[in-house]
Amino acid sequence: MALAGTDTMDLDGKTDTFLLKAVKIAFVVVLYWFVSITMVFLNNTLLGNRELDVPLFVTFFQCLVTVGLCWCMNLLSRLCPGAVDFPSVKFDLKVSREVLPLSIVFIGMITFNNLCLKNLGVAFYTVGRSLSTVFNVLLSYVILKQTTSFYALLCCGVILGGFWLGVDQEGATGSLSWSGVVYGVLASMCVSLNAIYTKKVLPVVDSSVWKLSYYNNINACILFIPLIVVFGELSKLYSFSRLYDAQYWGMMMLGGVFGFAIGYVTGLQIQFTSPLTHNVSGTAKACAQTVLAVVYYASIKSFLWWTSNIMVLGGSFAYTWVKGLEMKKTQEEPQFKNKSDKNDSGV
Repeated sequence: MALAGTDTMDLDGKTDTFLLKAVKIAFVVVLYWFVSITMVFLNNTLLGNRELDVPLFVTFFQCLVTVGLCWCMNLLSRLCPGAVDFPSVKFDLKVSREVLPLSIVFIGMITFNNLCLKNLGVAFYTVGRSLSTVFNVLLSYVILKQTTSFYALLCCGVILGGFWLGVDQEGATGSLSWSGVVYGVLASMCVSLNAIYTKKVLPVVDSSVWKLSYYNNINACILFIPLIVVFGELSKLYSFSRLYDAQYWGMMMLGGVFGFAIGYVTGLQIQFTSPLTHNVSGTAKACAQTVLAVVYYASIKSFLWWTSNIMVLGGSFAYTWVKGLEMKKTQEEPQFKNKSDKNDSGV
């Protein structure tokens, strides 16, 4: 999805000044931080409802809202083609079946992610979900046979050390949920699997991330229904005292809207910066999110607890930086080789 006016050209066709570009980039980064952090706190509130413990239904409802918003954006793109650009999202059963294996991983990712957030809270969420980079390296080797450099592995070691130190320190305070840790590890694994299988499935949907999101969420809605019944969440919903409370459903709808919006602002940040800068921004956002959670919930954390967070965030940042340097080197080698060939041939 793209909104009109996101180019780096002004109305007269002239390129933006450096200051204007900097302002646009700053606005996009702030927007990404706001949407992402708000979504985490909002989901924590919805999932932490002691009167209604239905994490699967909350996730199902957010998927349902995403499908509805995809339809709305598709309609707007037809009514206002100059203002909104969104791919056609007509449902195709054959495409849905081909996307299904990824959708199963997608369900695991969003479900375990929400269960991790529900059991660990916002403050420890970053550490609890920190192993996605480690799983990405491991699964890339097992599935894609891709090797990883020594320095990248060293960064993964720092992340692992920070994770174990964080678990130890959270346990020392008596607030550790082992089920939350397990959900965090499973969520991290599913995030890595989702990234790997997304690359394989994207050609099926014409390499459109929004089409893939549409089919993923439709498949998820269908698959969540039997899960909600089997885990007894339907009966909990029926006996919920605020079942017809407009405020509760407003919060649920807002959670779904922010879940949809995070996909847009993520793409927008990558468009205005780069994938590398996006990862750095995400790491910095996680740091700010942790500090905000500790302040908001008035928690007192030990020096070693903060050290674990610094190790996780520092290791993640270093891994992003190392991979960025490796990608740059890989891109420069063919150019250097071509220049050498030209010089050798006397051109």
